[in-house]
Parts: sequence; structure tokens; C-alpha cells
Amino acid sequence: MPSKTLLATADLLHDVRTAAELGVRVGAPQLDYRALAERKRRLVREWADYRIAGIETFPVFRGEAEFESATLLRVGEERLSAPRFVIATGSKVAPAAVPGLAEAGFIDSDEALDLDAPPASVIVLGGGYVGCELGQFFHRAGVATTIVIRAAHLLSGEDADVGMGLTEYFREDGLRVETRAAVQRVSVAGGRKIVHYVQGGDEKSVAADEIFYALGRVPDLDGLALERAGVDYHAITGIPIDATLRTSNPEIFAVGDVTGEYPLVHVAIQQGEIAGRNATTGAHERIDYRLSKTHTIFTDPQVAVVGETERSLAAAAVPYLKAEYPFAEHGKAVALAKTKGFVKMLAAPRDGTILGAAILGPEASDLIEPLIVAMSYRATVHDYARIPHLHPTLVEILTYPAEELAERMRVAPTLAVAT
Repeated sequence: MPSKTLLATADLLHDVRTAAELGVRVGAPQLDYRALAERKRRLVREWADYRIAGIETFPVFRGEAEFESATLLRVGEERLSAPRFVIATGSKVAPAAVPGLAEAGFIDSDEALDLDAPPASVIVLGGGYVGCELGQFFHRAGVATTIVIRAAHLLSGEDADVGMGLTEYFREDGLRVETRAAVQRVSVAGGRKIVHYVQGGDEKSVAADEIFYALGRVPDLDGLALERAGVDYHAITGIPIDATLRTSNPEIFAVGDVTGEYPLVHVAIQQGEIAGRNATTGAHERIDYRLSKTHTIFTDPQVAVVGETERSLAAAAVPYLKAEYPFAEHGKAVALAKTKGFVKMLAAPRDGTILGAAILGPEASDLIEPLIVAMSYRATVHDYARIPHLHPTLVEILTYPAEELAERMRVAPTLAVAT
């Protein structure tokens, strides 16, 4: 909620600045950052108050939690006894591991979301979804922004075509992205913070008024004393769980970011519902992550992925067929002047079952939904190609790779290699 509120403003700023492309001429927009910050706080406060009110229909004990045994939990001065527990303590910002960074000072994702005024310039360390979303936000808010990453492209966990595509779009938008840059240290000179890095064998540096540390989060396990409860854990990877959400102690469950499984809200919700049922009934309902890995990144253009990726299929030596289609050739996208990106679909050569899909493009977070539904019913590309779609709409772009794959399988039905 906090980041998406800021991103909505940044997207609107960009649309106003580029309105002339659609024949609308306006003056340069002015960002009232204080008003933006207050709107964000008000919306989050209202949302949180509503959720908290729902939680408080049950007894709530506030304080630091610490296990005294597998069946006894201390919360402040209270001792709570139960046959089963569910741990859902979430995550925290990963410790700063760059020499000199702590001494120079920096902001993390929590602080970046709660600024009353932006810095004049910022260096973003990290090219994951947090660094990309808020790095682009700062850039569009008028902050001179540089993203420094070790990988060859942003979103290094995604397929290369997705990550490289977003990297190039950021650069086209004027956002500086330094790739293959191994950060060595941070120093301070003349009131500015300097990041020193090695790139292509050369020592380089970049200076800014602020550093945004966006190099990930780790499970929040502080003070829980899990060893007293017989729960195995790792400070970086979190609490291991099985498919029923049970920890090494089968009477204690864990859900959400603290498990290190998938740091996604919808996964935490699914885990919580299953763990709650298992904990209260003693059942062994299992979670299926096949579609839970679906995720989206609210950059512009957006990123959305469902199911398997080319990377995961290649790692598992699973053959697949691939087809893609660019937004630059899609009528509705051209009419909207939203032509960056593409959609791609992956299918099983044997029967055309949709294995996965990725979208880099406008409203990808919404466009991925029909594919989630189709894949939940284990649809094939033949099934999807037959589904009618309204014209002209953005979502009909998904029919093109499905139709291509269906036709290729009709012409060469025995094809069983990745292409």
C-alpha cells in the first residue's frame, strides 16, 4: 500500500509529461511531495486501522514474544500456553554489508517510503523489485537517481529478456543504471556520499546526497528463542517448513516472509489460511506453489510472471515451446501510446499445456490474471486460443502467442525441443 500509493503519483507525473504524444499540451507538472506523503500516510492509516479492528475482535497481546518451551510463549509479562502456534513475524531489512555504509548513513525501504521531502540525488544499491519500483519513483519525482547493481540487468531473478528489457526502458527514461558493478565501499566527501565500485576491471565511483539501501530483506526472528520450542531456523533463509506449513516441530507452524519461501502477500495469505486450518484441526492440508509463484512488479512498464520461467525449465531440463508478441505491434497499446514490452507464453511440446508466461508491459499486473485462471484449470494453448476476447483491449494480446504455439504444434505435432 505505501509504495503503490507513491508509484501512482509517479506514473501520473510521467503521463502528464508525455501527454503531448496524445495531442494534449500542458505545462510542466509540479509535485507537492508533502501532500503526497500525507496522502500515503492517511491511506495506510485507514487501511491499517480497518485491519487492526478486525484482528482485535480476538484477544490481542502486545509485546515482545519469546518461546519458553514448545507450548509456552512469553509476551511481555504474560505467559500464553497452547498446544500449537503459528509464527508469522515477517521480515526486516537485511543488514548493511558494504564497508563504510553504516558510517556514511543510508535510508532503507521503510524510511524511503516515509520521507517528507526527497533528496536532491540518490544512489540505489540493489536492482530487485524494491530498488526498481522506488528507484523509478525517485527518478520521476525529480531526484537524480543512479541504480548500482552487480548483475547484468535489473531483476536478476527473472528471465534475461524481462530484466534486460526493463533495464533498457529505465535508461531510455533517463534513469542511470550501472550494471556489472561490484560495490567495494562507501565514503563521504564534501557532504556527499560516494559509492566506489569496480566495473569491467576499472575502479569507478558515483556521488549523491543519499544512498537507498535496497539489497533485500531477511526473516525477522529476533528474540523468539525458537530453539526452546524445537524449531529449526537460519538467520538468512528463515524457518524451514513442509507442505503443510509445519516446522521441525510438527505442532508449530510458520507462514509468510519468516519462512523464506516466497516473499509475496498472496502467498502469505494462502499459507496462513492453510496453517490456520491445520493448526486448529490437526489436518495435513498441503499447499501447492504451482501458481503461488505468480508475482508482479509495479514499475513502468510493469512486470508479471505466472508459473514456470525459461530459467526454471532449463534448470530442470524440461522441454518447452515459446512464443512472444510485442506491445509495439498491438493496436490498443499503440492507441494508448503504451508500447513498451512484450508478452511470452511457454507450453509443453507434448500437449500444449501452458507451463508459464511473462508480461513486460502496460498493466501487466492485471493482464496476467486470465492466464492464472487458465493455468489453474491446466488449460492448453489450444484452449486459450479458442477463448474469445474483446477487441480492442490490451488483454487480447495474450491470444497471439497462444495462437502461434497452437499452430506450430498443429504443423509439427511431434516437436519436443525448447525453441
